[in-house]
Amino acid sequence: MSHIDFIIRISVAVAAGTIIGFERQWQHKSAGLRTTILVALGAALYVLISVSLTEKTGDATRIIGQVVTGIGFLCAGVIFRDGFSVHGLTTAVTIWCSSAIGCLAATGQFFETFVATALILFVNIGLVPVDRWLTNRNSTKN
Repeated sequence: MSHIDFIIRISVAVAAGTIIGFERQWQHKSAGLRTTILVALGAALYVLISVSLTEKTGDATRIIGQVVTGIGFLCAGVIFRDGFSVHGLTTAVTIWCSSAIGCLAATGQFFETFVATALILFVNIGLVPVDRWLTNRNSTKN
């Protein structure tokens, strides 16, 4: 892989992580701009290491599987239980999705990276009114 290709791939991962992180920071969530950027960048770096080590022989997907596991462990620390309420699930899943964004960018799937980023933003921003409506609808029934 050329140096230019490496720079482009990590830059796309950082750009997508920035977009997602900006939304999280704007919403005052615990994992904001820097966290999301670093998760996307870290995932991309691990995948790029794997790709460079396995260019001739080997299986680069093994590292991607380990990224998924490691990020899952990190996400578990974001989830809090307070009595019957659970907080941080959306933030944890956003971190998990950000690692997938980094993996996509590292494999050179730039179109897919930005489509997935847009979908994450749609879920985190566009579905908030639907979520509120469903929550209020359930609380008024009781």
